[in-house]
Amino acid sequence: MTNRNANQALGVVLAQPRGFCAGVERAIQIVELALEKHGPPVYVKHEIVHNRRVLESLRKKGAIFVESIRDIPEGAVTVFSAHGVSMEIEQGALERDLKTLDATCPLVTKVHKEGQKYSSRGYEIVLIGHAGHPEIEGTLGRIPGPVHLISEIDDVDRLEIRDPEKVAYITQTTLSVDDTKEVIARLRERFPKIAGPDLKNICYATQNRQGAVKALAKQVDVLLVVGSRNSSNSNRLRELGLEMGIPSYLVEDPLDVDFEWFGDGSRIGITAGASTPEELVKDVIDKLKDCARLDIVSLKGIQESVRFSLPESLADLRR
Repeated sequence: MTNRNANQALGVVLAQPRGFCAGVERAIQIVELALEKHGPPVYVKHEIVHNRRVLESLRKKGAIFVESIRDIPEGAVTVFSAHGVSMEIEQGALERDLKTLDATCPLVTKVHKEGQKYSSRGYEIVLIGHAGHPEIEGTLGRIPGPVHLISEIDDVDRLEIRDPEKVAYITQTTLSVDDTKEVIARLRERFPKIAGPDLKNICYATQNRQGAVKALAKQVDVLLVVGSRNSSNSNRLRELGLEMGIPSYLVEDPLDVDFEWFGDGSRIGITAGASTPEELVKDVIDKLKDCARLDIVSLKGIQESVRFSLPESLADLRR
């Protein structure tokens, strides 16, 4: 990173909304309250959310993140991550007598139920999402019957469906309406009778954050997306900035900021993925302040008021 004269002036425009969504807040709170109630260690199947700062903080408090149920001692307190888990993993937890707490985002659970509903009626399911993403692995493992995973328009043309009049689609929650609209349009062309969720069931946080970036990109010269490299929604926010023609960078840590990205008088847009804590955004701004005079403004945007309830066993500890 090249340091610049502290007299350099930079404009900073903050996206609204940005950062934590209600599902992420709930998941983190479940781990913290489980530690408070049961004491450490508390095991977590997969990273509770995709953010290194959050994970490091929880590790210091006694959380242990694992990828396999077999790595958890029998009878231990265990949290399922916000991404959701398959029925096979749930069954494995029962066999090991694990004391489980489910931090699956309620919007992910809604997708599971939608897929299960259609499957119970004899529909084949088309799941729009990214192979290998933990949410997709969990969803595939919770829907009985045929499920076809696709991500691109070309995948639609390769689908082999038993009965074109009994097919339904569901989507990964970290994809917005805009992310999926072309694939869905092609599905409707091939299968005019296809069923699917109401648009209002799309994850509000994904849609809101992407809408904020589109508004932000019209007003800035450079976009910084504060988020982890393995965060699907953070990467998508950076891609949106690039698609709108502005240099866009994913910033996992304030040390990632390179002042060569900015010219004197540049306007810098800053947003954050849904798993990014606001303190990390503040740290990035502080890094910019070390080397420039900042004029900081916030865009007007959607004020999110969604809150999800905690598992009953922790509800009495809610802060």
